[in-house]
Amino acid sequence: MRKFQILNLSLLALFIIASNACCSKSRDQEKENTKISWAEKLGYPAGKKVIILHADDAGMCEEANIAASHLLENNYIQSAAVMAPCPNADEFIQWAIDHPKADVGMHLTLTSEWKNYRWGPVSPAKEVPGLVDPDGMLWHEVPDVVMHASAEEVEKEIRAQIDKAIAMGYRPDHIDTHMGTLYGSPAYVEVFFKVAEDYGIPANAIDLSDSLVADRFKKEGYPIDDNVIGLVANYSLPKLDNFTSAPRGVTYEDKINNFKTLIKALPPGLTEIIFHPSVETDNLKTITNSWQQRVWEAKMFADPDLIQFFKDEGIIFTNWKEIMKRFNDKK
Repeated sequence: MRKFQILNLSLLALFIIASNACCSKSRDQEKENTKISWAEKLGYPAGKKVIILHADDAGMCEEANIAASHLLENNYIQSAAVMAPCPNADEFIQWAIDHPKADVGMHLTLTSEWKNYRWGPVSPAKEVPGLVDPDGMLWHEVPDVVMHASAEEVEKEIRAQIDKAIAMGYRPDHIDTHMGTLYGSPAYVEVFFKVAEDYGIPANAIDLSDSLVADRFKKEGYPIDDNVIGLVANYSLPKLDNFTSAPRGVTYEDKINNFKTLIKALPPGLTEIIFHPSVETDNLKTITNSWQQRVWEAKMFADPDLIQFFKDEGIIFTNWKEIMKRFNDKK
């Protein structure tokens, strides 16, 4: 009889623990469901998809500059960022100076990924040796950077890239990270946010308080641990609710349809969508095997069909200039 009572008490304890865990999980889920998005915090309507269409890789080559400047000048997209170490960076920074209403940031670059088209750091190589490969260029891949470069070297180089633009007379509207390198290590995330706050220039920080968002980036291979989540929570500038990239397509029509599917699947909130537009040339084809996707990305955002789709979906567009204005106005 005593064994039966002990068993019942044990089962009761397990039931209470399970019930508490279930209730706790429900409360956590309810908290996430009722969390105010960054779009709402910045004064955008509740329940709306607020999107930044953002061109990466400006400055990488002339083809990227032509495409990005055309899309920005015609308001087909809202934002772009320039790769300071690259051969055509200066001309795009000058374009940004000449077009002060355009939203242009720094695509902080710690890798040089192409086989035959390479670049080194903005800092003297001897001052950031961990960032430089045996060829004297930035490493090809993110894991190589994480393996060799200290956070101190990373901080020195990203400051040098921002300072290059400032020395030319242009203060970047935002900073982000080429190939996600600055999210490749918790120590890199820390200096990324530190630099953003020191300059008062917003980084593409993604709010990780939603476990679904954090889990997605974990599954993509980013080292999202409690330390990184804490760094994001304590970051003092505006954050994105979501971040993604334009999907590939087998044909141009397929790419458009895949992009529409992406937009429809997005939750409400502030989302940045990146892509890499370039005009088609023989030179571009020698740089990257992804040239076709890039050429389609230079074309698709001016496509009347996609423009009408955005209107039908009730999409609100914004950029980092407006985000910071709204953020500062609410202080």
